[in-house]
Amino acid sequence: MSEPTRRAVLAGAAALAAAPTLAATGSLPGDDLLQHDALALAALVRARKLSPRELLDTAIARAEALDPRLSFLAQRLFDRAHRQLVEQPPSGPFGGVPFLLKDLNTHIDGELTEGGSRLFKGFRANATSELVLRHQRAGLVIFGKTTSPEFGLTGTTENRLTGATRNPWAPDRIAGGSSGGAAVAVAAGVVPVAHATDGGGSIRIPAACCGLFGLKPSRGRVPMGPPRSEGWGGLSAHHAVTRSVRDSAALLDVTAGIEPGSRYSAPPAPAGGFLAAARRKPRALRLALMTRPFSGSPVDPQCVAAAEAAARLCEQLGHHVEIAAPAIDPAAIGMASFAIISSAVAADIEDRAKLLGIAPGPDVLEPITLAFLAYGRSVSGRDLARANNSLQTAALTMAQFLATHDMIISPTLATPPLPLGQINLSPDCDFQTWGQRAAAFTPFAQIANLTGQPAMSVPLGTSRDGLPLGVMFTGRYGNEAGLLQLAMQLEAAQPWAQRRPKL
Repeated sequence: MSEPTRRAVLAGAAALAAAPTLAATGSLPGDDLLQHDALALAALVRARKLSPRELLDTAIARAEALDPRLSFLAQRLFDRAHRQLVEQPPSGPFGGVPFLLKDLNTHIDGELTEGGSRLFKGFRANATSELVLRHQRAGLVIFGKTTSPEFGLTGTTENRLTGATRNPWAPDRIAGGSSGGAAVAVAAGVVPVAHATDGGGSIRIPAACCGLFGLKPSRGRVPMGPPRSEGWGGLSAHHAVTRSVRDSAALLDVTAGIEPGSRYSAPPAPAGGFLAAARRKPRALRLALMTRPFSGSPVDPQCVAAAEAAARLCEQLGHHVEIAAPAIDPAAIGMASFAIISSAVAADIEDRAKLLGIAPGPDVLEPITLAFLAYGRSVSGRDLARANNSLQTAALTMAQFLATHDMIISPTLATPPLPLGQINLSPDCDFQTWGQRAAAFTPFAQIANLTGQPAMSVPLGTSRDGLPLGVMFTGRYGNEAGLLQLAMQLEAAQPWAQRRPKL
């Protein structure tokens, strides 16, 4: 970064701190930094062309300028971040890069974790998550936490605690969920990479809505504790949304690996790590194109066209594509996931309500969450055993299919980003209608959570209205390296980093 540019960034940050309304002029602090991903920013820090303090102040200023419009910050940890720079000078591959955590089941000792819920308002963690410790050891500087729907229960980030998180490409549209706040922060250029979680598509859905790369790792790849080493019975996974593929790979290198007490462990990382593997050209792959979801629900032709165009691009790159899909029973896996998620949510709600000495009701929970609670209370041990059996059957079916196909190509979503208010947890409809709407929007995403597969959303498409469309690639269990190799090849063939929303 040139010295004049550096001075301009600092001047913009200082001016915004003094007069936040300057953001309305069309000039935002850090606009010139948007060309850099996290690894590039860390390289600037190592070369002493930019200091960690300058980066942090610019990220904070940009966040404060944009959050009133887009509502992606759940918690501000600005003072803590400045203390971290003094007490623990950043080092590692991401040394000095500002970073945001998702405010859902990811903890910093003594700091708030509210999960988008009024029931957990004011809850402070008494331990730091192993994943957060790995983030910090890699040099990331955590200065806030991003928004989530209540308990991550839907594909949009709207809740009654922090409000509606808006898509920077079109503020009347959803940013996706449940990692919508993380995706907005990256798409809007506040940070180049942000932590995200995925229990039914929650990394890939917002990545698709906001024009980002989003990888959900294999079950057991990235730590989730303490206090638990799994979420939603093994359906959930942690990683990130990023602008570049290499940032995602490098972040996986510093976070992957079993933690003490974990009941899952993904296969070993490739020799040399994920970033080194991603840089190698993939062999010719056999890919299955699937544009019809297991449920048979309709898919917008624009989303189908994006997947088909991605398939043609893969063929041009030397891969073989054929139309094929595994034979998965949608009713069985749908009921299984509902039983597992609702019972897990009900247990958490009841434990928190007991601690507070209250009865959980509409004053602290949203209507759809209350419906999950009611159903979760009715789930028996036998129901959970049958649900587990159904998911094992699906996992075996998927593994057998992927023994003859390297990956599955599909749309990430069935439509472009929806208008706000359609699949939030306080909707204008009953629970059944809400469930139909939510399932129809994301019919492709959840299977990877149910079977433990890695899957990624790649920002390869654009709707007629100029909104991002994601294409999903689902790989074999443990083969994140293969997905990242293909993603880097696609990124080189059809670059997306310069496509940014007009803020």
